[in-house]
Amino acid sequence: MRSLRIDLVMLVLAVPALLVGLPQRASAQIGAAEAQATEQDHQLMMDRLGIRQLRPGPSGDPTAPNHANYDESKANPYPDWPDPLVMRDGRSVTTPEMWRRLRRPEIVDAFEREVYGRVPPNVPRVSWSVTASEPERIGRMPVTASRLVGHVDNSADPAIHVDIAMMLVKPVAHRGPMPVLIMFVLGSPAFPAPVPPSPDAVARMNAALKQALIRQDPSLAEVFRTHPAWQPIPTPPFFPPPRRPDDPILQLVTDGWAVALLDPTSVQADNGAGLTRGIIGLVNRGTPRKPDDWGALRAWAWGASRAYDYLARDPDLDPKHIGIEGVSRYGKAALVAMAFDQRFYMALIGSSGKGGAAPFRRNFGETVENLTGAGEYHWMAGNFLKYGASEAKGGAKTAADLPVESSELIELCAPRLTFISYGSPKAGDALWVDQQGSYMAAVAAGRVFRLLGAKDLGVGDDYRHARMPPIGAGLLDGRLAWRQHEGGHTDVPNVKYFIAWADRWMHRSPPGH
Repeated sequence: MRSLRIDLVMLVLAVPALLVGLPQRASAQIGAAEAQATEQDHQLMMDRLGIRQLRPGPSGDPTAPNHANYDESKANPYPDWPDPLVMRDGRSVTTPEMWRRLRRPEIVDAFEREVYGRVPPNVPRVSWSVTASEPERIGRMPVTASRLVGHVDNSADPAIHVDIAMMLVKPVAHRGPMPVLIMFVLGSPAFPAPVPPSPDAVARMNAALKQALIRQDPSLAEVFRTHPAWQPIPTPPFFPPPRRPDDPILQLVTDGWAVALLDPTSVQADNGAGLTRGIIGLVNRGTPRKPDDWGALRAWAWGASRAYDYLARDPDLDPKHIGIEGVSRYGKAALVAMAFDQRFYMALIGSSGKGGAAPFRRNFGETVENLTGAGEYHWMAGNFLKYGASEAKGGAKTAADLPVESSELIELCAPRLTFISYGSPKAGDALWVDQQGSYMAAVAAGRVFRLLGAKDLGVGDDYRHARMPPIGAGLLDGRLAWRQHEGGHTDVPNVKYFIAWADRWMHRSPPGH
């Protein structure tokens, strides 16, 4: 037993060196296998749909021969967008009841069938458990941080495991149930401010380690004698490192919000090779998708809804004021979650681009053809590939053939709080994400917000000629909000505006006010 403990000590000390020495060849082999599996799955879906050829998407490299269009005079080849207030049978939608009972279900059905895919009726249940919890301090704010795992019942296919990773951070001092913002994060969320052991505890750990190492190699006794100040484990600082004032978690907990950090890739991998695994693969028992099956965006949104289920049962949290946030591809997923799950009260949608707030019918930066290519198709339903086809059994189709538009995705959020956020192209929020088009979509969505009794951006309905306000000039008076900040591909500079805007609608003030 003693030998085993010593071997474990040596292994722990050696892990960093072993990781550094991993051969790059193994990583390259994994990448090549993943790319091959993605290509095969992409081709299989094309075959199922009778697609012989897809139009290639433009390049984000402005020096490439097939670079994306950034000329506004060429950006709107399909200026006529679907009318959200006209039924399929031609009837006008004139009341909130008609919208909720008749028109909204039509739009939802079209998005599910042709764009994002349907969530199957047999998705297994999720059981949440707290695996670790500790008191921490974020800035000056005492909080409790808890690591949670949402285990998806995999009894139908035990070979596929889906464990949703989430970190819940709650300020210790709060008045009544707190609003909470679910934030999509890349990778398994870590404890935000881990509490180190006390110096005395670290000293005991070092003494035990030195003794174990000397028993393994007696010659180390002389090394430790001649270097008495060196310790295997450095004594941690008493105070945690300071956090930037604009840190979103710090801002939210200071304002009395809770934060739930959710890793969407723990629900579904962000590649086509993973479509036979994750929640999509689990439901399909490892078989490829059908054309109207859900893609990764809808799966990530489903994961956010399962997080909502858990958070709504926490007595410290306010189930009526749970929101969702994400940036870039996770901004797309956050908008999809908000649109399809009407329990969400608010959303902060950051730089979401095509497949999010940016219009499909715009030819500016990223296009539908990028979303139908092998690099991004897994975000969408298989049926979406039809709209990038130049040769197909059903004929060539373009974005103009889509039965819905991104403005209608925003409209599905009405009348709930929806904040569309973008950054500055000069600071790194590339034109690729089409800030102008997303603003046009937000303008177009205003009609439904007003129909449902909610104030929109307040700039009229002429989306075709709408032009963004100057950077830093937010439109924050309504339940539909817009602000383009001075930073890059992030929503961090808009978080403080989002908090103040949401607080106003929730009729709450920060602690101490």
